[in-house]
Amino acid sequence: MQELNATWTALKLGGFTVVPLSLLAVIALAIMLEKAFIYWKFARLSHDLLNLVETYGFAWADLEKILSGLDDRHYYKRFFEVVISNRHHPSWWTESRAADEAQLIETSLGRRLWVLETIVTAAPLLGLVGTVIGMMRAFQVIGGEGVVNPTAVTGGVAEALIATVVGLLIALIALFGFNYFSRLQSQTMDEMERLGTRLIDHIRLDQEESSHEAA
Repeated sequence: MQELNATWTALKLGGFTVVPLSLLAVIALAIMLEKAFIYWKFARLSHDLLNLVETYGFAWADLEKILSGLDDRHYYKRFFEVVISNRHHPSWWTESRAADEAQLIETSLGRRLWVLETIVTAAPLLGLVGTVIGMMRAFQVIGGEGVVNPTAVTGGVAEALIATVVGLLIALIALFGFNYFSRLQSQTMDEMERLGTRLIDHIRLDQEESSHEAA
């Protein structure tokens, strides 16, 4: 409890720039929590689904059965269902529709990541503004004959240092979050592309078998 009180007191000494910095921190935290929930809920690839798609010559009915148990907002379900619904068309047509859906999914996964990237740059700059303001206040109380009010000087320096530390801390957290979720997005899209290739290969094999039977 004492540590919380000390932290709150330190933040109050940071001056008015702590308010927008706190807002940036809340926004960054909200975005990272949202992204964590989305990836956990709608972008996880189950072992059953992965093993089935990796199996040579799997039955489409088995794939549809697994997909039926997933939420309609699940990204892999959206992607696979586009392939399944177009599997009777030529393979190039199916690839085109799958690529369009993958683009929409990538856009959805990357939504609001630009905000984190902006916070990475904005938070240190805002902290620097607080630093400059705090140092200006410290110098204002220094008279021509030296330090007139040592307490006021100390308060100004404290405001400068606290604003700098808070800005850098927020930027670091946002940077780690941005890099992590950007990497997760890239891995998800790579895996989706790889599995999509498996499905397209399956479609080509089915079409070749149908051609042989017709011949």
